[in-house]
Amino acid sequence: MHTLYDPRQNHILAAMSTLDCNQLFQHLELVPMPLGHVLRESGCQLHYVYFPTTAIISCHYVMGNGASAEFSVVGNEGVVGVSLFMGGGTTTSRSVVHGAGYAYRLKRKIILDEFYRSGPMQHLLLRYTQSLLTQIAQTSACNRHHSLDQQLCRCLLMRLDRAASTELVLTQDLIASAIGVRREGITDAAGKLQKAGLIEYRRGHITVLDRAGLEARACECYAVVRKETTRLLGEVGAWEPTPHIVETALVKRRLRGNQLVVAAMTALP
Repeated sequence: MHTLYDPRQNHILAAMSTLDCNQLFQHLELVPMPLGHVLRESGCQLHYVYFPTTAIISCHYVMGNGASAEFSVVGNEGVVGVSLFMGGGTTTSRSVVHGAGYAYRLKRKIILDEFYRSGPMQHLLLRYTQSLLTQIAQTSACNRHHSLDQQLCRCLLMRLDRAASTELVLTQDLIASAIGVRREGITDAAGKLQKAGLIEYRRGHITVLDRAGLEARACECYAVVRKETTRLLGEVGAWEPTPHIVETALVKRRLRGNQLVVAAMTALP
């Protein structure tokens, strides 16, 4: 296990460490998650579950014609591979890294042995699965009923909750594949958010300048998912959104040569 990283950066693993599941930690393997890496393809046999620490994973369905749409996002609050311990050996979805970083993986047999002990870890994973189902259902409704601008706001906020800073390294192509629209649609929607002073976008880097404004512009779907996730996982001490710009934060802009630098006061942990 790499000494520079801590499994408890993942909130599920952090909760496990207080539930007499420490024996699992000796089996964890730290793995890098580069941007755009396909973690698993549809129909593949699952051999591991993944607990992201600094990585953000997009889970989406891919249609026969190549079109795709995201149904959930997993970061340091959760685990990728719930179908394994829910009784399925494969999944019909694809998982792609949308935020580069690291994750810890655990072999199939280890997680299943612990899960079927019917102890506190099983209870924790089932609560997480319920929160994931809420996210899937709300995302489906959002994709059907809300505007592209609102969906983009939700998409960015979901990633912001799981990121370590207010800057997201994310290409328009990845966002387009997540929402299920053409790249040109994302270019237009991102341009509107930038013109409104909510974000700054340049060459695959999106910096959120006004989180409160972004939340106000988003549909209710983001708030519904966040509230339910906090209710289900916060009760067992497993999740709180990553703190970022507070509503009263000061956003300072200063020029260094021709480059615009955005500095923000962030909330304390």
